[in-house]
Amino acid sequence: MASLKSKKLKSIPAEITVPGDKSISHRSAMFAGLAKGTTVIDGFLPSEDCLCTVHAMQALGATVEPLEEVEGIGLVKLAITGNGMKLKAPSKPVDCGNSGTTIRLLSGILAGQNFKTELFGDASLSRRPMKRVADPLGQMGAKITGQGEKICAPLTVEGGNLKSIYYKLPVASAQVKSAILLAGLFAQGKTTVVEPVPTRNHTERLFTHFGIKWLREDDCVTVYGGQEPRATDIVVPGDISSAAFWMVAAAATPGAQITLKNVGLNPTRTGIIKVLLRMGALVTSSETHSDGEPRGNITVRGGDLNATVIGGAEIPNVIDELPILAVAGALARGKTLIRDASELRVKETDRIAAVAQNLRAMGVTVTEHPDGMEIEGGAKLQGATLPCWGDHRIAMAFLVAGLFAEGTTTIEGTECIATSYPGFEHHLDLFLLGDTGARPIPVMSTVPQPLVDKMNRAKSS
Repeated sequence: MASLKSKKLKSIPAEITVPGDKSISHRSAMFAGLAKGTTVIDGFLPSEDCLCTVHAMQALGATVEPLEEVEGIGLVKLAITGNGMKLKAPSKPVDCGNSGTTIRLLSGILAGQNFKTELFGDASLSRRPMKRVADPLGQMGAKITGQGEKICAPLTVEGGNLKSIYYKLPVASAQVKSAILLAGLFAQGKTTVVEPVPTRNHTERLFTHFGIKWLREDDCVTVYGGQEPRATDIVVPGDISSAAFWMVAAAATPGAQITLKNVGLNPTRTGIIKVLLRMGALVTSSETHSDGEPRGNITVRGGDLNATVIGGAEIPNVIDELPILAVAGALARGKTLIRDASELRVKETDRIAAVAQNLRAMGVTVTEHPDGMEIEGGAKLQGATLPCWGDHRIAMAFLVAGLFAEGTTTIEGTECIATSYPGFEHHLDLFLLGDTGARPIPVMSTVPQPLVDKMNRAKSS
């Protein structure tokens, strides 16, 4: 089992470029695999989760050509050639790894295919509820079976002739919304999803990018069946959920300043900026590109943070950032309240329980609630040896917490970080070693043959 250590930070680097956005990388690979022709994806996140999606699309008939690799991160540019909306039946069950995005969105795509597919994942994914996807896809005419009342993986998806539906989401979820909308491409008529509160809209933006017509009216998102994505090159911006760790580190350091380069600035993902502004940090963003997904630079200037309340309609916008925002709450003056976030209970681990337990181990007073927690800020953090329960965001959040603790903080089981942030350890070292600049990670001009061989093996397996 791997482990990483952190201790009091030496300095804040001037700038960092984080890897590509996880949500957009997943969806880009899927859309490219559904389109006829070749799509080049630049800025792709080569995390274990996103590579599961690439390998899944290969198993369903797409061709993948690696184009460029970054040392210490992995494949960042690739070409995917799809054969259209009629996919081929995979020769064996499809491995979704630890990725809820892969298994849920792929279920929507497979609901429209005239064959049976088995989807499975690791132990963590196999505990996550898939009934929220199986129910609406079942109403559309697919048959999805799984384990227990929550219909957990392994899943069997039997697709076929789908009918359109009008579906109100019981819980705000971009993954469930996306699965239904993708299935709607294979259904007759129009499929509409009603959101209780707005969620991230990467699927809808990619619909536009790939030439799919859709409509947003108030809280309803509608897509029309019978459309096929058009192969179109795409640039993936940096992931703001990855940038969030360094944003909080800088925000909690008086006098510090950091610039995160080429980060996605989609308004459905920038809730962390609003939260940090409320807490007293000075955060500015400048949009440099608006093609497909807006992206640009974020600059954070640190100071003394104050407590805040995070809840209500903003929760879907910051759901992935809540573990590191809880750390920010521990470093702030006053009591920070996180509420309306029961969705954290069914992530890679129970993130409410995990965050509360680890903060207490570092000397913070935390009151746990069914849908969140109250964090009493201002205590001096103490280094500790902490578990992360196989959850990448818990691991990274508490390595950042260790930058403000007395002594050494050791996080056990940090191999899970590779599911979302290859290169995280390199960037952590910039804070630990007192490096005031973001050392560039060299880009290889050609893709090493072993990587080409690996991709080819994934296709043939």
